[in-house]
Amino acid sequence: MRYKRQKFRSGFTLTELTITMAINLTLVLAVGILFVNGNRVWQKTFNSANKSINNDALVVTTAFGSIGRRANRLNYIIYNRNGDTFTPTMPQTSNPEEVVSGDAVEFRYWDVELDETDSHNLMDSSKTATAYALFYIQGDNLLVDYGPYPPGAIPEGGGNRNITDVTTRILADNVSVDETSQAGAFSHTTVNGVGQGSVRINVTLTDPNDNKTTRVVTATLMRNIWPR
Repeated sequence: MRYKRQKFRSGFTLTELTITMAINLTLVLAVGILFVNGNRVWQKTFNSANKSINNDALVVTTAFGSIGRRANRLNYIIYNRNGDTFTPTMPQTSNPEEVVSGDAVEFRYWDVELDETDSHNLMDSSKTATAYALFYIQGDNLLVDYGPYPPGAIPEGGGNRNITDVTTRILADNVSVDETSQAGAFSHTTVNGVGQGSVRINVTLTDPNDNKTTRVVTATLMRNIWPR
């Protein structure tokens, strides 16, 4: 009986090579598609997170909240604005509890630390703040004035805002207020005519590039009370 030695081929046939290249090409295309789609999603997410109105919204909420938390609950005022004249808002009904809104709010707060020697005379009961911040809308900009207190942003009883020794910053552009609600950008609740120390802001920011909007609605609670 004769046995034939089996011969083994080395390498690939043309058909096998073609199939292998097709499989590899398919894998490369799939990875490429996943990479492109992933990059698009990342770019879209990055652009959305870094849009100017989103950054402005963060600036507004941070500035409004941080100043409000430092402010004196017994010494803040919400104003209505007519041109350059600011008038303190008052309850419009005889209800013991009422939501009062306006076009501006003036927080009065302490911008120095209370040290052991009390060199700033902060324990003086007549010294209810050392600085103020006036938030208001001018045109389509939301601005804040920072200045020393006294004298404050607005004269007692109303008038033109103080412009001496004042630093003004633009917090956001393209700002609007919902006119259908007939409420101003700032509001608080009063009980028997006295504000309860929680001030709200409600404004809308518009992206000029695509007209998409972001609504900023937040509140700040004043916990500092002086004099007690």
